[in-house]
Amino acid sequence: MRLAAKSIIVTGAGSGIGEGIALRLAAEGARVIVNDINPAAGERVAQAIRDAGGQARFFCADVTRSGDVQALVAQAVAQHGRLDAVVNNAGWTHKNGPLLDVDEATFDRVYDINVKSIFHMVHAVVPLMRSKRKGVILNVGSTAGIRPRPGLTWYNSSKGAVNLMSKSLAAELGPDNIRVNAICPVMGATGLLEQFMGMPDTPENRKKFIGTIPMGRLSTPLDIAKAAVFLASDDAEFITGVEFPVDGGRTV
Repeated sequence: MRLAAKSIIVTGAGSGIGEGIALRLAAEGARVIVNDINPAAGERVAQAIRDAGGQARFFCADVTRSGDVQALVAQAVAQHGRLDAVVNNAGWTHKNGPLLDVDEATFDRVYDINVKSIFHMVHAVVPLMRSKRKGVILNVGSTAGIRPRPGLTWYNSSKGAVNLMSKSLAAELGPDNIRVNAICPVMGATGLLEQFMGMPDTPENRKKFIGTIPMGRLSTPLDIAKAAVFLASDDAEFITGVEFPVDGGRTV
């Protein structure tokens, strides 16, 4: 197993991409702290991991709150005796549409969940990782921060911040042997798909977006999870500061 006994936090793991990542990390031997703001969803994922023979515990925390993130990290250390990696997956978007239709409260929520949450996590985990001189931080960015689509300006910019932040963190934390990478999925069939499309999720509407992806399909949580396993594992021990597209060629 590529992640045997590693202690890993996955935020926003109660559904979608985060759920897929948590399940796959556990299948590779990781001891997973499943984080979500929805207790029922998070407990369901943690139980699914245990039912499959893996190790997981759920911890409810709001990643936009520093105290919650500190408590989440403390729980991982208390449970496993250490923390090897974190996957900052929790994310949010506004509805696809004219940029002036997005109000300030929505903008703030997108940035709080997508960007500020990583600020909180870095403050919580870097002292621990520095003390061990080893650690992995994976941030779920997006192809939206590399090749933006119209109608998602504020979301695109938040993911551009995640992508660039990951590179800058990698440059600063490299001497501490802490690796930081951004996984950049293309649009996938998750609970936010209709928000990204700005229209009902119908076969006809999906076809419009799938037509922009050379490999001819949307991403799946498993696609992103496989990338997370690799980047969290020792197989990637000399890889840091990378924007890792999982996009079927969208950013070519």
